[in-house]
Amino acid sequence: MYQGSFVAIVTPFSDNRVDEEALRRLVRFHIDNGTNGIVPCGTTGESATLSYEEHFQVIDIVIDEAKGKVPVIAGAGSNSTSETLMFTEHAKKAGADGALLITPYYNKPTQEGLYLHFKKVAESVDIPVVLYNVPGRTGVSISPETVARLSEIPTIVAIKEASGSLDQVSQILKLCKITVLSGDDSLTLPMMSIGAKGVISVLANVLPGRVSSLVQSALAGDFQTASKIHYELFDLFKVMFIETNPIPVKSSLAFLNMIKPELRLPMTFITESNKYKLLKELAKSPELASKLECYKE
Repeated sequence: MYQGSFVAIVTPFSDNRVDEEALRRLVRFHIDNGTNGIVPCGTTGESATLSYEEHFQVIDIVIDEAKGKVPVIAGAGSNSTSETLMFTEHAKKAGADGALLITPYYNKPTQEGLYLHFKKVAESVDIPVVLYNVPGRTGVSISPETVARLSEIPTIVAIKEASGSLDQVSQILKLCKITVLSGDDSLTLPMMSIGAKGVISVLANVLPGRVSSLVQSALAGDFQTASKIHYELFDLFKVMFIETNPIPVKSSLAFLNMIKPELRLPMTFITESNKYKLLKELAKSPELASKLECYKE
């Protein structure tokens, strides 16, 4: 189950509330277009701005739409172990297929603190756990040695690696057999070439079929096709981070009339200076160009 193209799905808002109708449409869009799994309430889902009630609401909606069709790995991490337990217990009760647990941010725990944090959650809630390493957002990186220790816990099954380091991935896979998923779209193919099994993707919000085709080609050992798709998508991979994620991807979905142009403060809509750079790259995709007619100069 923990391989393929998973989407780090956005959380659409309307008048500063979760837009349930739009979220359900997005889940159906992904199911229809080859996404292998849905990951709500991650970084791209603006989880840090959601209230507890909204967090639970988003997870429940996604599971209701996706259950029995594609797996749901519910974002359940926090910088507090007790809060992480609460989110993970809800994910289990709601019927999620797994829980994505970010390294605790801001308080910068030691490696032993990271180990004990994840161990506590994994041994308290019987649900498959996907670790999430993104030091650029959290201020702390989980070491390959700590990943290897944690991989000995039966319910810790995978890691989303967003450190940007192929060395990190190589060291993890040298030390243990945990499943590695890319957390950086532009590094998905390089990571898969050394043993990663897929991606939890930002760009898949916009082009799920293309990202899925890249991953499935690599999983099948067809790196010629995967490489072709990688280079076709490369500029889009990069422009999705022209401003802080999820600003560009939510702006893209708004331009495509799939969600309302709304982020939650302190996140803001894309700046005018970057808007046209983003639109220019989106319009290069034949699948998207016709949907952007109103933005053509």
